[in-house]
Amino acid sequence: MKPSIGITEKKLQKITTLLAVILADEMVLYNKTRKFHWNVRGESFMELHKLFQAQYTELEEVIDLVAERINKLGSKTIGTLKEYLALTRLSESPDTYPAQKDMLTELLNDHESIIRSIRKDIEEMDEKYHEAVTIDFLTGLMAQHETTAWVLRRYLD
Repeated sequence: MKPSIGITEKKLQKITTLLAVILADEMVLYNKTRKFHWNVRGESFMELHKLFQAQYTELEEVIDLVAERINKLGSKTIGTLKEYLALTRLSESPDTYPAQKDMLTELLNDHESIIRSIRKDIEEMDEKYHEAVTIDFLTGLMAQHETTAWVLRRYLD
């Protein structure tokens, strides 16, 4: 059954397509954070191992919330790696196992990239769809990424 919430079906489809891209970004970042958690080595091993675990645990919650938002708006949620890779705005680094500082830098760059993308997504959501609930949701999501980026930046200062 389609939701009857004052948004046309066409607009709902465009909104959920945009949310699927955000979901793909979150999944790629989640996988990268997990990879770094598994492969971190060196002097600050345990601290970074725990930091990355906390970050991927937070991303698990974010992923679930984005997927549920898509469902609330009446669409099915993508769920395969192939779909995520086709939609993501982030890039992966297969066969690359960076040093600690490079891991932190790569994660920081990805979080900041997501922040910039969500900021544009919010503008589009406002200008084209006037969808206040999704704007509020994305604003909270952006704030979470800003906090994580701030923590990563502190490690690199």
